Amino acid sequence: MRRILLGATALFLYAASAVFPAAAQDWPTRPINIVMGFPPGSGTDVVARILQPLLDKALGQRIVIDYKAGAGGNVASDFVAKAKPDGYTFLLGTAGTHGINAALYSKLPFEVEKDFTPISTLVDVSNVLAINPKAIDARDVKDFIAKVKAAPGKYNYASTGNGAGTHLAFAEFTAKAGLDMVHVPYKGSPDAIQSVLNGDTCCIFAQVQIAMPQAAAGKMRLLGVSTKKRVPAIPDVPTIDEAGLPGFESYTWFGLFAPKGLDSAIAQKMNLAIKAALADPEVQKKLVELGNTPRYETIEQFQATVARDRAKWADVVKSVGAKIE
Repeated sequence: MRRILLGATALFLYAASAVFPAAAQDWPTRPINIVMGFPPGSGTDVVARILQPLLDKALGQRIVIDYKAGAGGNVASDFVAKAKPDGYTFLLGTAGTHGINAALYSKLPFEVEKDFTPISTLVDVSNVLAINPKAIDARDVKDFIAKVKAAPGKYNYASTGNGAGTHLAFAEFTAKAGLDMVHVPYKGSPDAIQSVLNGDTCCIFAQVQIAMPQAAAGKMRLLGVSTKKRVPAIPDVPTIDEAGLPGFESYTWFGLFAPKGLDSAIAQKMNLAIKAALADPEVQKKLVELGNTPRYETIEQFQATVARDRAKWADVVKSVGAKIE
């Protein structure tokens, strides 16, 4: 593993010296901050921690994780949007911060497509319908739907925030299945998951990597993943589409952004560092084991992803009637 890592790092450094202007070759000369809008232990945090050592090696500087949780990731996004575009402040954003929030919030202090420099996607993130069996003893998706339909308004579901991907996934699910449930938003994954474990809510659409440990401990039951294909990390859990709700699909992504105006050579250098990190077999293994799908994109491809998802989530937000003033 050490030989693979050092080989990938040497190849990256050689390519950087051959391709990039002197200014980019000199960068970085001090630690780099990656800001995230969600608390420690969240899905973004887990992915960042897996990539952190390889980015340290590739760039020759320490990567510092800086937490600025709040407002569905908007606090961190606003901080980075207003930061100096010098290559030392980046945002670990999501389809929520750069797709959902633009439609969900009536006014934002930044523009998701104009105030950031997209760097690359990192992973696609699968969600799973996870329940507390003591709160609702459903054996599968069909059984879950039947039990909720039999008791309209009785069951509460948790989310990681009003309008977050976990909220919209469940809102789509209840609308498609014709269910009457009460939404209870929390501030981030830890609080939302704890509410399900406590029985304050019965269920949640959680990121696979967050739900798996609770399922392994027998505290949660996983009924179905939200993607079109099963997730290799939990191969025995069917898709919701095949388990009783045909056509259902909902997933998000994580990606790296910089403030608008970042030198294009520095952006490209960080993009290639991410490419090298995501290509590492050990990193791929860790990410897949947690239910994520590694996905590298060029800067141009990622820019197109952001634009496409902004339009997609605007339609979803409108359809479920979610809005935050």
